[in-house]
Amino acid sequence: MDERFDVVEATIGDVHEAYRNGALTAVELVERYRRRIEAHDDELNAILVDNPDADERAAALDDALAADGEFVGPLHGIPVILKDNQATADLPTTAGSATLADAVPPRDASVVERLREAGAIVLAKANLQEFSFGVDTVSSLGGETRNAYATDRRPSGSSGGTATAVAANLGLLGTGSDTCSSVRSPPAFASLVGIRPTRGLVSRTGVVPLCDTQDTVGPIARTVADAARMLDAMVGYDPEDPISARGVGRVPEDGYAAGLADADLSDARIGVVRDFFGLADDSLEMAAGAAAVTRAIDEAVAELRAAGATVVDPVSVVDPDRLADARVLHLEFKRDLERYLAEWAPDVAHETMAELLETGEIHPWIEARMDGAAILDVDVDGLAENREYLRRLERRRELRDDTLAAMADADVDALAYPPSTVPPVELPDRQPFSEMRCELAAHTGLPAIVVPAGFTADGLPVGLELLGRPFAERELVDIAHVYERETAHREPPDGFGSLG
Repeated sequence: MDERFDVVEATIGDVHEAYRNGALTAVELVERYRRRIEAHDDELNAILVDNPDADERAAALDDALAADGEFVGPLHGIPVILKDNQATADLPTTAGSATLADAVPPRDASVVERLREAGAIVLAKANLQEFSFGVDTVSSLGGETRNAYATDRRPSGSSGGTATAVAANLGLLGTGSDTCSSVRSPPAFASLVGIRPTRGLVSRTGVVPLCDTQDTVGPIARTVADAARMLDAMVGYDPEDPISARGVGRVPEDGYAAGLADADLSDARIGVVRDFFGLADDSLEMAAGAAAVTRAIDEAVAELRAAGATVVDPVSVVDPDRLADARVLHLEFKRDLERYLAEWAPDVAHETMAELLETGEIHPWIEARMDGAAILDVDVDGLAENREYLRRLERRRELRDDTLAAMADADVDALAYPPSTVPPVELPDRQPFSEMRCELAAHTGLPAIVVPAGFTADGLPVGLELLGRPFAERELVDIAHVYERETAHREPPDGFGSLG
């Protein structure tokens, strides 16, 4: 082992080069990340459970490389931290809830299976907002996760555990799931890259659901190239998730990471959605924070222009009130979760949402949010004839068409805006959902990527979100990569450096 190899800010390429030249083994890499988790996670509270089988998996990959001289796949020996709502047959899958603390699924989620087939090592599973129901990353099983850049602040959610862990270099890559914001605002708050794929590009089989018509899974990484390589491994048709048939024939033959070195913005046209800047709720005492985010995104727009892009500013897309009118999470959650419990948690005593709530074990914040949304009052069997539900689904189709029409009218390839209008809030305050600009992608099913866009004067990370046309992930990755290359905004958080 080469003691000079430092895992802090290491990329897939760095690790693979070290494997090839004999400077590092997968077993050694797993041990280094474990040491970092032991040293730092008490302060961050990002990890729910370590995978005791990671060493055995790493040793098998080392043996395979020694025997054949080849990697088993594009993620050979890469330690990944999974959001703990993605089923693993060798570890509990809890959605952060004490009610599912012992729920070990009968098999891996489709996306976990694909990552393992690509050579990844499941290093650990991360905390999340319980049942993904909110944007704070608080759970009855894991408690409160803290932001790596300011441990007195929130990491956003629901994938805040994954984002915090990857930001602090407790693992190389991570997975999130995104119903509305969860692979975008947590990476934005952690100086990371997150990709919400087009609905249908990545299978959701075996993922604890929140809202079937919005849920998807996406990569969280420190660089655009690593996120793209991870996406390469995650995509593909799954007959158990019929929506994934939409992605057939829509994946680039050479993948998403190929050709990044040659990418440029000379032909890119980017529209700025000014309607998504500034406070949505004027009653919040966050004007200074919103102004700081706006300044950072204004600078990011200038940087895109300087990097060669044509910027169209402003572009009007859809009224935010129309986006809110398309919400169906409160109608779908009970139905979708109970379906998951029946198939993926057969040994758990609780079969219904009502039974889970009756345990009294769900975090009080989450329980209060569920009560406020009247989750238990939903007539699941009557949804197919529920006029309000059907009207909201039709509104989504209209929003998608209107968004694509607005992009065509402005002749832009992508739309740019802040994923959150305000920075991470201080504990014990709660991150305001009203300030998340997540619903355009969530309600239209269109792809989006978040990339680091610098920091506020207080040192809090700000992310830039870019939204594209259906299955335009390759174009979004190219734009984000050039922007990343030209600006180099990513900086690791203080206090979580090399262990020596």
